[in-house]
Amino acid sequence: MIDISLQAVAAPAVQQSVFRDAIDFFFKLGIYDVILPFLLIFTVVFAILEKTRVFGTDEYDGKRIPKKNLNAMTAFVIAFLVIASTKLVALLNEFLANVVMLLILIVMFLLLIGSFYKEGEDVALTGGLRAWFTVIVLIIIILIFLHAVPVEGGSNWLEVGWYWLASNWNTNAVGGIILLIVVIIVMALITKDRKQPKAKSEPGGGH
Repeated sequence: MIDISLQAVAAPAVQQSVFRDAIDFFFKLGIYDVILPFLLIFTVVFAILEKTRVFGTDEYDGKRIPKKNLNAMTAFVIAFLVIASTKLVALLNEFLANVVMLLILIVMFLLLIGSFYKEGEDVALTGGLRAWFTVIVLIIIILIFLHAVPVEGGSNWLEVGWYWLASNWNTNAVGGIILLIVVIIVMALITKDRKQPKAKSEPGGGH
């Protein structure tokens, strides 16, 4: 009898694609933890300085333009200081990854809503629905940031805050915080500006 060993039938080795090898090469080169964070911080800071004109302006052909040299140098230094800290880069990468995932979920949500609309109808949220949706997204972004900030012991700010809230939910401190939030929401609803209805012109009037 012929003994066929299972070891003779070996599964073919899985080879990575060329593009995956290129991504791994970019990781080793520092594209994702040095170059891209540097470009992001530099662009954001430079755009803010150009918009706010903190360092003043210069006059050129009768127009006031921001001081690009000072703005660029400041943005360059801030970006270098950020990438010099591995903790800041790790925090930035985790935060941005979660925010991008949230953005993709919002787009998918709007895409699903758009399937119930006719062609040519606006799918964008309007009115009070947009305001509530904006508040919800803002809260989620704050939670994402708290989840991305690590603390000693391997946990993060979100876990620490949740454990504190779960263990002290019946104390005076938590009760006071909840009461303050409720009061702020009620005051915002009461003092919200309401549009006055336009006065209808009576027929034959205007004399």
